[in-house]
Amino acid sequence: MKKSLILGGLLASTALAVQPAFAQDAEAPAASAPAAEAVAAPEGQQEDIEISVPGADLSSGPDIVVTGTRSRNIVQRAPEVISVLSSEDIARAGDGDIAGALQRVTGLSVVGNGFVFVRGLGDRYSLALLNGSPLPSPEPLRRVVPLDIFPTSVIASSLVQKSYSVAYPGEFGGGVINLTTPSAPRDPFLQLGGSVSFDTESSFQLGYAYYGSDLDPFGFDDGTRDFPADLRAAVEGGTFGETSSAERQAFAASLSNAPTTLLQRMSDTPANFSGELSAGSSFDIGATRLGVIAAFGYSNNWRTRDALQQTSLDPQLAGTPQTDFRSVTTDNRILVNGLLGLGLSFGEHQLRWTNLYIRDTLKQARLSAGSNRNVADQDPDLPPSLLEQNTYWFERQLIDTQLVGEFRFGNVSVDLRGTYANTQRESPYERSIGYFYLGDGDPTTKSASDVDDYINNLSSAGQFANIAFSDLTEDLYAGQGDLSWRLPTAMPVTLSAGYYYSRTERSASRYQFQYFRPEGALRIELAQQRPDYLLSDFNIFNYGIELRDVSGAEGTAAYEADLEIHAGYVQAEIEPIDGVRLQTGVRYEDADQRVQPIGGALEPTSLANDYWLPAATLTWNVVPDVQLRLHGSRTIARPQFRELAPQIYQDFESDREFTGNPFLVDSELTNAEARIEYYFLPQQRVTLAGFYKKIDNPIEAAAFFAGGGQLRTGFANAPEAELYGIEAEVQAFLPLDGLGGAFFATRRLVLIGNYTWTQSSISADDSLIVGPDLQPVAANLLFRDGAPLTGQSDHLANLQIGIEDTDRLSQMTVLVTYASERVTNRGPIQGEERQPDIRERPGIQLDFVARQEARLFDTRIEFSFEARNLLGEDYREFQAIDGNRIDINSYRRGRIFSLGAKVNF
Repeated sequence: MKKSLILGGLLASTALAVQPAFAQDAEAPAASAPAAEAVAAPEGQQEDIEISVPGADLSSGPDIVVTGTRSRNIVQRAPEVISVLSSEDIARAGDGDIAGALQRVTGLSVVGNGFVFVRGLGDRYSLALLNGSPLPSPEPLRRVVPLDIFPTSVIASSLVQKSYSVAYPGEFGGGVINLTTPSAPRDPFLQLGGSVSFDTESSFQLGYAYYGSDLDPFGFDDGTRDFPADLRAAVEGGTFGETSSAERQAFAASLSNAPTTLLQRMSDTPANFSGELSAGSSFDIGATRLGVIAAFGYSNNWRTRDALQQTSLDPQLAGTPQTDFRSVTTDNRILVNGLLGLGLSFGEHQLRWTNLYIRDTLKQARLSAGSNRNVADQDPDLPPSLLEQNTYWFERQLIDTQLVGEFRFGNVSVDLRGTYANTQRESPYERSIGYFYLGDGDPTTKSASDVDDYINNLSSAGQFANIAFSDLTEDLYAGQGDLSWRLPTAMPVTLSAGYYYSRTERSASRYQFQYFRPEGALRIELAQQRPDYLLSDFNIFNYGIELRDVSGAEGTAAYEADLEIHAGYVQAEIEPIDGVRLQTGVRYEDADQRVQPIGGALEPTSLANDYWLPAATLTWNVVPDVQLRLHGSRTIARPQFRELAPQIYQDFESDREFTGNPFLVDSELTNAEARIEYYFLPQQRVTLAGFYKKIDNPIEAAAFFAGGGQLRTGFANAPEAELYGIEAEVQAFLPLDGLGGAFFATRRLVLIGNYTWTQSSISADDSLIVGPDLQPVAANLLFRDGAPLTGQSDHLANLQIGIEDTDRLSQMTVLVTYASERVTNRGPIQGEERQPDIRERPGIQLDFVARQEARLFDTRIEFSFEARNLLGEDYREFQAIDGNRIDINSYRRGRIFSLGAKVNF
């Protein structure tokens, strides 16, 4: 099959055409199956890789001739520094989502729930594109979409570009990640697949759940969790404070109770399973070819974490922890996705319409037991002084429709892209309920003040019932046009220009309520009731339990935000002498960003800036198959909406609250890189690179203590930072036919490895900045001078060793991934001292993946076996100093074993 490849408006020849005019080499393998069906390309050949990103192509064919050598290696001939994961690469690693596959790429690591860090820079410095168009994020804390919501079955390739080119948006700190969905195949196909997996820490083990609604197993709510209309109207209209006691009781009674409140114990948590269906075909309509592809997927996964969660108010972490809880959290994650793509090829032109739907739902139940010294010191002879339970429901949804036109008129190419995307994140019925142990542990001495039981009187410290409703909607409109002209001169010269426009609009709210009794604490016999009885209509109306609106107690209950960008660029690529290519250009970008709190006395945030962003890359073929690259550029990183909005947000992965800082400003980056690459055989290479970045006003995550000793994360601008490092990569395929025997005749050894060493350093003086708690603070108190950036690991390493058949699908691969310790939050300030930074230890992960093809009645079946985290590496997030240690969030991670099968018709 002929497929398109256009690399970011970069003017090297980079198109494997979809249309017949872009004919491939005769030896290139045909690709008529979907991405997930890819097998190893025969030795000396390269798999056709489908990539669609901004820019126009001017090649006269799929190859470029450099110093007498014909190259079909995408990574080699691209003018910028890129890494490409083809469908073959993705399938070999066996990762179920694209975030897992990307962590194998040199210099990349995955943090939290699917956020990719490039060269030690946080996800906020990365840019995510789908088919070359921007993606909004359904995560209110992030600008970049979490990549673990993209199943690999709907991704044909993933391109990571680490050096900036002006055809891309200016928010390019660490790099751009472009995902390409598959276009229509030449031959009809139908594929069915499914898998089941077992997690040693979760499957058939103790866990917790709550009922919710009848449609929960499908990732949808049936209306049980709807925000009651009268309550919503009162808080949105600002009239809640004018309501009567009877009305506030009615509000409390209108909330769904037992289905969202009653926590239930599961002695046997279910195993995980998933299924997928994809189909496609193409049709000739005269001289025009129409292709259609559709895909659907569903997965249902369970994960239980038995975590130790502590905090300390002492700068040296000495003595008894301030809070000390053991929390058992069970996540039930349901992912539903669908893809519909249409492709139209006529002459040398192509139109592509892609529609993507992803719904990612997390149902979370948590039970915590422990102590909080703000309430009472823990008596070691008694049960834990506090019990807290939480029930959550997080819905994340992405709808994206894109239209791409790639046109070629001789030496002129035109690339037009338009997209509309909508993301939503709803978190209704965020319930938190706390109980206190009252008694001396001696059942023979019971009294009204000694019941030897857990109580919740809705009044005393540690005894509470809260509920919150969070809602976020974001719309993104974007369009881009690129024009390139290859001059009819003896010296190869290509000129490009383009215009880009995007507008992002966000509306977000979080309304929080507290159950309380104006007349005082509940009687002891009522306080001993389980949560659904405690909050029953009978108690509400007979004992005067009301709702109190505490939405605006900290920050704003709701805000609106928008970001409008106008940008244009000019670019030239010239080859002044054989073997030397220079790509240089400049981008002008003008942006207006606004965050408007709704209600209250908070002032809006408005950032209006424009930038000239130059970039240049020189590529020199020193000798055939060896080339040197030199790169320099200027880029930016704007604060995300959520980093600016002073609104509390519960993150289900880190199990912490976050809030924004409306005083943040843009970060500006200066980038430089030198790289040498040796391509000794097709698809095989050795590379070595050094890189440097200077960042003005980097935005860092910083912890602080809110009321009651609650550990919370906010954001602040550090004055300046530097980041530099070295990365190395090797990819080789060694034929094994020399070992003799039929088994080795068509097999090869796969060796893929990469290593990245990174160092970063924050520069901070005694100048005043606004801290994460919105209070002025000396920069060198919040940021230790010389400290590394958050998210930066000194060492990242990946290794793949495998044996695969070049004639048919038969692969066995061992994968090793390592990331050294990194900072997740700056340590909270205690008076004139600062606690040590909060760090995490990802450690080593050892995986094994096997894939084998079989035939049954002329039907191709692909079987897979995966074993993940074979070393049983645990997760550790902690603070440590002088031998003292506090575990912020530490838990065991299970070994995961899965079996899967795909049937291809």
